[in-house]
Amino acid sequence: QVQLVESGGGLVQAGGSLRLSCAASGRTFNDYAMGWFRQAPGKEREFVAAIDWSGGITYYGDSVKGRFFISRHNAKNTVYLQMNRLRPEDASVYYCAARPLTATRNPERYDYWGQGTQVTVSS
Repeated sequence: QVQLVESGGGLVQAGGSLRLSCAASGRTFNDYAMGWFRQAPGKEREFVAAIDWSGGITYYGDSVKGRFFISRHNAKNTVYLQMNRLRPEDASVYYCAARPLTATRNPERYDYWGQGTQVTVSS
């Protein structure tokens, strides 16, 4: 089992920045690729970003490319999502997820999920 706990959400003005963190425990963090997804009320879960086990390969959703950046610190068992130039449409609950080794945009291929952290963007 892998336990994931997100933090760093909150209220920010449009154009501002936030950094989300996801702390993992329970298994060897280096063995897992990590993903960030988001889901707003009444909408489907949306892929945001993913990073492979080594940090060498990253993927981004089209709506966040160039504004959001995913990274990981394996010694701290933590993955980060730096969110810049936030827009009202970025407001959502953000979830981190884990799967073995290789990153993917498909949420159905992730085995473990955190409880989510709320991001609110005021216009």
